[in-house]
Amino acid sequence: MRQYELTVLIHPDLEMNLQPALDKAKKIIEENGGKITKETNEGKRRLAYKVSGQEFAVFYYYEIDLPEDKKAAKKVADSLDLADEFIRYLLVTVDERRLKMEAKRKARKGAEDEETEEETKEEEKEEA
Repeated sequence: MRQYELTVLIHPDLEMNLQPALDKAKKIIEENGGKITKETNEGKRRLAYKVSGQEFAVFYYYEIDLPEDKKAAKKVADSLDLADEFIRYLLVTVDERRLKMEAKRKARKGAEDEETEEETKEEEKEEA
């Protein structure tokens, strides 16, 4: 599986009832063998310029896993192009170097947390 980031701009008229549009996005991803690992509603924002005649859009962010072949990503992109609920989307692969760097950062933070816990225990022993 290859990791992707997907940001969709949902038509602002659908702001009051986003669920059908979100269900459609999930369906598109899952039909092409994908799996959603994280999703975030970034809220309604003003666009820098009009897109499809709209000045605002609801931004929704996904982290997804898609099969290794490029066909799955292409099918997702094509399906999002045809959907009326989405005025724009951006589908990009996650950089492998970034993933490694984040893993190292998490490991380093975990080691620092363990050291802090040990120091706290030692201080408590000294006080007692």
